[in-house]
Amino acid sequence: MSVIRPTTVEVETSLRLVAPDATALPVRASLRYDPADPYAVHVLFHAESAGGEAVSWSFARELLVTGLDEPAGIGDVRVWPWATPRGDFVALALSSPDGNALFEVPRSVLVRFLRRTYVVVPRGREADHLDVDTAVTRLLAGR
Repeated sequence: MSVIRPTTVEVETSLRLVAPDATALPVRASLRYDPADPYAVHVLFHAESAGGEAVSWSFARELLVTGLDEPAGIGDVRVWPWATPRGDFVALALSSPDGNALFEVPRSVLVRFLRRTYVVVPRGREADHLDVDTAVTRLLAGR
């Protein structure tokens, strides 16, 4: 008998990179949720050039959920509500040793994405989908 694995959720969208002078540039991105990594969401920023490599960031799904309604996160990833004359967005601030970036994400896109992730792994049921034995084996194999 085979085990049915929940489906990965992936949404293609366009974010806006907010420059220091407050201008914004569109950036193609994918929001991804894999039930094999039930606590995390992944944002993949697509390179515009054919030879460019995509950049991926991963952070807690709960951080994104909280950031819809109030400021959340410290350090490398911060999320907060971002109202503009164009509508409701969510600010996504990313920091690394290579620099900082501030993105506007349409709130409606995040809400729909998160709802789809809850169908796959309901909020609060992440531990049911975590294979601790496999995770420990992988960590120990890296020694």
